[in-house]
Amino acid sequence: MIKRFGMLGVSFAALMGAAAMTPAIAQVQLDANDIGGVVTGAKGPEAGVWVIAETKDLPTRFIKIVATDDQGRYLLPDLPKANYDVWVRGYGLVDSQHVKAAPGKALDLKATPAPNEAAAAQYYPAVYWFSMLKIPDAKQFPGTGATGNGMPVSLQDQANWLRHLKTDGCSSCHQLGDKATRELPTQLGKFNTSAEAWERRIQSGQAGILMVQAVGDLEPSRAFANFGDWTDRIGKGELPFAKPSRPTGIERNAVLTLWDWSQPTAYMHDLTTTDKRNPTLNVNGVIYGSPELSSDYVAWLDPANNKTGLIKTEWRDQKTPTTKTGPLVAPSPYWGTEPVWDSHSLNHNPMMDEKGRVWLTSRIRPDANPAFCKAGSKHPSAVAFPLNQSRREMQMYDPATKKIVTLDTCFPTHHLNFAHDGKIYFSSGSNNDPVVGWFDTKKWDETHDEQDSQGWAPFIIDTNGDGKAGEYVEPNQPVDPKKDKRVLQGLYSVSENPADGTIWAVVLGFPGTATRYDPKTKLTEMYQVPWNDPKNPDSGFSPRGADMTSDGVLWAVLASGHLASFDRRLCKGPLNGPAAATGKACPEGWKLYTIPAPQFKGVAMKGGSAEAPYYDWVDQFDTLGLGKNTPIATGNMSDSLFAMQNGKFVTLRVPYPMGFFAKGMDGRIDDAKAGWKGKGIYATYSGSASTHIEGGKGQMPKVIHFQLRPDPLAK
Repeated sequence: MIKRFGMLGVSFAALMGAAAMTPAIAQVQLDANDIGGVVTGAKGPEAGVWVIAETKDLPTRFIKIVATDDQGRYLLPDLPKANYDVWVRGYGLVDSQHVKAAPGKALDLKATPAPNEAAAAQYYPAVYWFSMLKIPDAKQFPGTGATGNGMPVSLQDQANWLRHLKTDGCSSCHQLGDKATRELPTQLGKFNTSAEAWERRIQSGQAGILMVQAVGDLEPSRAFANFGDWTDRIGKGELPFAKPSRPTGIERNAVLTLWDWSQPTAYMHDLTTTDKRNPTLNVNGVIYGSPELSSDYVAWLDPANNKTGLIKTEWRDQKTPTTKTGPLVAPSPYWGTEPVWDSHSLNHNPMMDEKGRVWLTSRIRPDANPAFCKAGSKHPSAVAFPLNQSRREMQMYDPATKKIVTLDTCFPTHHLNFAHDGKIYFSSGSNNDPVVGWFDTKKWDETHDEQDSQGWAPFIIDTNGDGKAGEYVEPNQPVDPKKDKRVLQGLYSVSENPADGTIWAVVLGFPGTATRYDPKTKLTEMYQVPWNDPKNPDSGFSPRGADMTSDGVLWAVLASGHLASFDRRLCKGPLNGPAAATGKACPEGWKLYTIPAPQFKGVAMKGGSAEAPYYDWVDQFDTLGLGKNTPIATGNMSDSLFAMQNGKFVTLRVPYPMGFFAKGMDGRIDDAKAGWKGKGIYATYSGSASTHIEGGKGQMPKVIHFQLRPDPLAK
């Protein structure tokens, strides 16, 4: 009987009992490294719920998650040999009892219905709670300052306030609406009002100074009152007005694999797994992650062997400052006055080259630039546009030699990306930085001359229309039709358009811009995000991350809760001349898609949602399985990735542990002949407070591997 049904370790009684409940149980075919069966509830099979298997028997904590099909069947494939806790989680449920299990045996599970709506809501992603926040009425804008309506003059409308609340402010670092933020920890102390408690809360720990600065953009007294009202209402039992849906269709085909890595006091900003230009590099190899402000140790994961470790980064100058000595406004409710962050190098973003070397934007010295960057230098870029300081430079780790090389750059670095000619292009991350920088890795390999291998250029708009970068007026001067115009762009993202070699990025701000730099002509074009543009029915604001398709379409995420595309090929009018300096030359190039999440009540704009996506990535080589050039946005408030397929979103939810907050991702093909098993995309839990992850203090950052099989029972 066991052999006939393809089941391993299943008793006749158990099989017959399952078959009586649902005959489809016979179709769950198990191998020796699988666990599978049927999930049932009070009304029969439970469709679209998650089955979670977790073990600590391996070198690092390991989790695998799948969803049930429409008959409640599930299959957890390819589990390493270990003892697992297995349970069911799903919307409308509370976690079922954990059952001990081992691979190779069938396991039917009983779902536990939530006793009430309040219990069910504890499993909702943060955005469902976040959307309950009351935001200032649109009539309170524009701000007229302290002697007027109290709103800062910089806040001209409600959307600008939301921009500072979301990915240009509070939620650029962590979720709002998760359990850690929708409740006020008792460790903060006792206060007369929740507004006062929030004022104290944002001063907490080493990130306190950043949070104080962020709330300053919101008009603090109103912000504290709004947050206090939010937590008060939740404390009294108010629940989200919207509910998440269980996964359907292709969403049920997702297989999620998670590993702990790094340290509980650190967070991992981003990771790299392969050469983005060739995702078959570094097959089954080690993954590397950058800890930004939290640590000088780059984390690594060997997913083939479930092992992790740390690599100590380097810096040149002993006077390089560290985040450990930054100002502490008030103690942390988790760490007290202990400065758990200690980073000199500020490793922000890693990328792998064609040799498997890992290049990172990294601080190696104090901000003041060396002489070769400044006026009086003979360096060609310094002659054209001297630079006096850089907050972050670069380093490279070579796995073959286990050595790190520090590399000085005159321009500031933030994100980096490789072009097909071997040059690395960099963003600065700041709105006010005046140049785009690059580093020629091929030249450096030949000469090891870091000065000769780098260059930079200002952003010049072709306002005189002659097709070349020439004499220009400064950013604070009016357009002169006989000259070009220099602008401040301060790239945040950075990506090459493989179709023509141009470099594209987005620039933070309101409403923000998409920027194109042409290395051949040294000319820049900028395209403003459509906000209340009568020529464009779409309306959104404030981009954060962006990436390119192989045929030259830019995809960007917006703080308005959109994934947006910009296609320069759709532009109808001239892209140079005086109008080019306005950024409004091609509204027809934009198209916006609302990310599937609830919207705040009282928002004046049409479209958009409360979601606050940090970044997006374009799957140029179909490493996930939704097709080439699939754009994928980080659902930072939604425990999700949102993939765009044929104009519709596929939600890849991470149900456990809650708190998944990605700042980037990378796709790799380990075996092109192995179908779905041979490829997938990786991301890391990137929130700056690992203590906010479900489970609280002591939780580790995590790597997650997303794979899509052809159906929920595929092995």
